[in-house]
Amino acid sequence: QVQLVESGGGSVQAGGSLRLSCVASGYIMRRYYMGWFRQVPGKEREGVASIYIGSGSTYYADSVKGRFTISQDNAKNTLYLQMNSLKPEDTAMYYCAADRDPGWRYGGSGLDARRYDYWGQGTQVTVSS
Repeated sequence: QVQLVESGGGSVQAGGSLRLSCVASGYIMRRYYMGWFRQVPGKEREGVASIYIGSGSTYYADSVKGRFTISQDNAKNTLYLQMNSLKPEDTAMYYCAADRDPGWRYGGSGLDARRYDYWGQGTQVTVSS
């Protein structure tokens, strides 16, 4: 059974930093992308950052470029999201996701939630002003 477990969320002041982690367990025949998404009540899930596993190429939503960094540690089977200069508008539930096929019909950025097959339970990030 494939499981993704996020951790590292919390409450911080604006301008602060958090580092989210996502540990993957179980067998996935092939992972092409992994990504971080966020969602607030009443809004669609938004792609924040993604990484193409094979090459390490990364992609970011415009709203987080220069502030967030996605990375992977293959030895630990862990995905990270380093979040700096946090803003109140970053407040959301953050989810980790992984795929099992390329999903090219959804584009090559890995930021479309529809392409993903596995999801974590989410970790809450709250940024106060």
